[in-house]
Amino acid sequence: MANLENLPACLRPGDRVVLFDGVCRLCSGWAKFLIRHDRAQRFKLASVQSAEGQAILAWVGLPTDRFDTMAYVEDGRLFVRSNAVLSILTQLPWPWRALTILRLCPRPLRDWCYDRIALNRYRLFGRYATCLIPSADHAGRFLHE
Repeated sequence: MANLENLPACLRPGDRVVLFDGVCRLCSGWAKFLIRHDRAQRFKLASVQSAEGQAILAWVGLPTDRFDTMAYVEDGRLFVRSNAVLSILTQLPWPWRALTILRLCPRPLRDWCYDRIALNRYRLFGRYATCLIPSADHAGRFLHE
């Protein structure tokens, strides 16, 4: 658990932040999915390439120059890989919440599958030349706003 007393300036206690690779088409698609389906607006988003994303990565002790996993931070707790995805899904409405049944799979197996996709995400899904830029209808969804 990260030290809540030394929060990066972009975080507030209780924030739920999803860090994603902003140039990865799959990861940006995940961010757009969350914007569309997180109707309660529980989550804030930050690309790992942004200043806010970099500050959070450094705060939780993840590399700031290599992005091999999506990370989710809630109340100073860091979730990565399949645990991050499942922690987020538990807070989404039905039918997406039903996907948390994947918790029944052993974590090593879930993470192995996650890693296969993450390590090949650019080859499988492609990449953007620049990070996802929030549009006006995404007001308040990204940390840098």
